[in-house]
Amino acid sequence: MSIHTSPNPLANLFETYKLNDTITLNNRILMAPLTRCMADADLVPTAEMIAYYARRADAGLIITEATIIRPDGQGYPNTPGIYTQAQIAGWRKVTDAVHAEGGKIFVQLWHTGRVAHPHFFGGGDVLAPSAQKIEGSVPRMRELTYVTPKPATLEDIQGLVRDYAKAAENAIEAGFDGVEIHGANGYLIDAFLHHDSNRRTDEYGGTPEKMSRFALEVVDAIIARIGKNRTGLRLSPGAYFNMATDSRDRAVFDYLLPELETRDIAFVHIGIFDDSMEFDYLGGRASSYVRAHYGKTLVGVGSYSAETASEAIAADKFDLIAIGRPFIANPDYIARVRDGLELVPYSDEMLATLV
Repeated sequence: MSIHTSPNPLANLFETYKLNDTITLNNRILMAPLTRCMADADLVPTAEMIAYYARRADAGLIITEATIIRPDGQGYPNTPGIYTQAQIAGWRKVTDAVHAEGGKIFVQLWHTGRVAHPHFFGGGDVLAPSAQKIEGSVPRMRELTYVTPKPATLEDIQGLVRDYAKAAENAIEAGFDGVEIHGANGYLIDAFLHHDSNRRTDEYGGTPEKMSRFALEVVDAIIARIGKNRTGLRLSPGAYFNMATDSRDRAVFDYLLPELETRDIAFVHIGIFDDSMEFDYLGGRASSYVRAHYGKTLVGVGSYSAETASEAIAADKFDLIAIGRPFIANPDYIARVRDGLELVPYSDEMLATLV
């Protein structure tokens, strides 16, 4: 008499996944980028950060906390950079530790745009597409209120594109397997893609093609520097964070997503805190909208559990899942899910230390 054991209902999460000819992931679970504000005073990764990432190397792919490409991209305290030799050397220790544990790791390249603050870079202009200020103050430093940004000149934009490409080159020097360009959540690249923050009338504003130009120039410059297989992009088609909604935004992404598909990059990653959020002008969820307009590897994110992520992948809603806060609470998240063990619940007190 044969005994039939029930298959693991989450088995699809633990399948290997071929991103491209050079990168195969050990499973479909990514560690989402999680800003921790724990770099040192020179924005260099610390010993605690090395251990923190190494403990999570079982993820199919780690995407690091957002990492600034140059000084005027900083909008939060102690966020790491990747523009000095000391920062590159600090990240090399992180990547070596992750690789020693059999993991893969991309760095998320970041410029906060109008969410930057001159306090962090010794004064000067905050760059954005247009002089559209956001209200409020810097998290963790409430005494710093946001300033009205300077519309980036054409020369500024050319410099930014060069600095994104240089940061990608620095990432490879630091041992990263690739980069994820942060093009989401109201930061610099995303600000060009939405009408609320982009009021330009030159070649970078006004039409879907022109509003997409900066994002595509950054993608193309990074591909030229490190290759398409090592290049990913995070996008927020639905304006919801540091941004007001505008139904005209859909046409921008209707244009941008097919353009990205022709570039055959490693993946597109949805930037959303909760993927149950729906946008009238996208016809529902951001992930469903992108899936309908982009045919290559898609990373879902936004308050999924292992169970709901497994169901979404089985239903072909996306190919990979990025898990955020549960990875803060459970360094051994992959093993716990695989073995059916209970997860430690996340709480905000966990943000005080790197464990």
